[in-house]
Amino acid sequence: MESCIRVSGDRLYLAIKALPGASQSQVLNLSAGRLRVKIAAAPEQGKANAELCSFLAKLLGCPRKEVSLCSGETSRLKTLRLPLSVKEKLEALITIKNP
Repeated sequence: MESCIRVSGDRLYLAIKALPGASQSQVLNLSAGRLRVKIAAAPEQGKANAELCSFLAKLLGCPRKEVSLCSGETSRLKTLRLPLSVKEKLEALITIKNP
């Protein structure tokens, strides 16, 4: 299975394809090396980026301040930086969504 996770030092880098404007935030599946995530926020003034970071932090059980956007501020293709401590939870989530 292709991976959307890259480890560097004590951080994870997660490749995302964001789908803003959804009725609720949810993780969909892995496609083309990116985790597809629906975001319940409009893609304006950084609202979708903020919701994406908050949603993943809550889902993975880490503080919101530990999740940050590295690239793709105005693109649907994004890279997020997460703490290494969530690696197992993230891999389990990806496995569940991609049987």
